Amino acid sequence: MIPKNTICLWYDGGAEEAANFYAATFPDSRVVAVHHAPSDYPSGKEGDVITVEFTVAGIPCIGLNGGPEFKHNESFSFQIATDDQAETDRLWNAIVGNGGQESVCGWCKDKWGISWQITPRVLTEAYTSKDRAAARRAFTAMMSMTKIDVAKIEAAVKG
Repeated sequence: MIPKNTICLWYDGGAEEAANFYAATFPDSRVVAVHHAPSDYPSGKEGDVITVEFTVAGIPCIGLNGGPEFKHNESFSFQIATDDQAETDRLWNAIVGNGGQESVCGWCKDKWGISWQITPRVLTEAYTSKDRAAARRAFTAMMSMTKIDVAKIEAAVKG
């Protein structure tokens, strides 16, 4: 069944490689189908991979090999909720270690330019807490981090 809403991500030829990386890295992710161009087109030839259907953490996506015309930016990101430091480390290290780059406050970017927020649930619970002083401390702690440190967030919450 074709989903009613699908996220379409534009790639400069790396859609299949990206989809395979996501499927191997994130739980509940897989490559569904790879489609080849039925004829030549402005930035490619018949038989080239033109689209890839995949899921990332259960979210349906299409990777479109559209060429170099459009670049990704931080206005779009996947936010992945993690359960503990081990999962946070594994996902962060997979993205950054595969040609990606670190950013701040739990954000990183994969080698295709897609932004990711690797966000421990404890952080989200902390900064949305009804205890606004604890929320402020957790938020302040987060602002000094690249990859989120769960123990430091928990310590900030406690004061």
